[in-house]
Amino acid sequence: MRARPLGRTSVRVSTLGFGAAPVGNLHGPIDADQARATLDAAWDVGVRYYDTAPHYGLGLSERRLGEALAHRPRTEFTVSTKVGRLLEPHPAPTGSDLTAGGFAVPDTLIRRPDYSRDGVLRSLEASLDRLRLDHVDIVYVHDPDDHLDTALDHALPALTALRDQGVIGAVGVGMNTVAPLLRVVEEADVDAVMVAGRWTLLDRTACPLLDACAGRGVAVVAAAPFNSGLLSRTCPASDATFDYGPAPEPVLRRARLLAEVSARHGTALPHAALRFPLRDPGVACVVAGFRTPEEIVSAARWTAADLTAETWRDLDAAAESGTAEWA
Repeated sequence: MRARPLGRTSVRVSTLGFGAAPVGNLHGPIDADQARATLDAAWDVGVRYYDTAPHYGLGLSERRLGEALAHRPRTEFTVSTKVGRLLEPHPAPTGSDLTAGGFAVPDTLIRRPDYSRDGVLRSLEASLDRLRLDHVDIVYVHDPDDHLDTALDHALPALTALRDQGVIGAVGVGMNTVAPLLRVVEEADVDAVMVAGRWTLLDRTACPLLDACAGRGVAVVAAAPFNSGLLSRTCPASDATFDYGPAPEPVLRRARLLAEVSARHGTALPHAALRFPLRDPGVACVVAGFRTPEEIVSAARWTAADLTAETWRDLDAAAESGTAEWA
């Protein structure tokens, strides 16, 4: 699988990145054997970039990823994790994190937002322990929507200092909202932004962000290309999710139109969804989450094969046709 540079840094990422939230039991449990088989399948098809976070399964994702990579040559893979949420003992656990956090794990821990310099260092130290690594390559500030000033004033300077000391390779911010990321790109010294669900076949609202990043040499990592499920099937079902909730009817109709266009050109909707972000030269890679080996094998095949110019033309027309209806 092709490797690309992450902007101006020496860090390299595979065209397809492995989003490790599902192996942290996102929305439902998967056992350790299945998680390991999925991670091993990703390695076998050439995936060399793995993204995780303490938030994912209250540390379970990081632990499972660390176990899967423990016997791999460290120079051959890239890992990113995130800071901004410290994991601390839960004072009143209910038994499951599924309702509060979205992960099917015991809620013996609780997430506490902390975007201070000390919080960043504590979070990164704990992540390294769970990952069984002596360093990570990329660190993103995770979802600082309600803490943006603190992230700009404290978290990001702490990470840039670590980068300048050679402790980490690259600094970024990961969010699913465009306006705060634009501010980060304009005001901070970042190497990359991870934008989730806003530069997809269906939702292209990150276009101004991509333009801003291109002007400043900041790499874009396009995450959640399936918009949390809607674009992951050949024909979107009525109960499909969009941005982690039920897909509104106008959005569902538009996704089905994109599916019809894909089929007419002899391809599948998830193929188009995975390839779309990579059309922009500023996008270093696309990151998606997988629960089974079969899913990652299909994704690797689709990521490697571009669509024809005619297919993209018709998909673009279909994507634009319903923008005003649901934007």
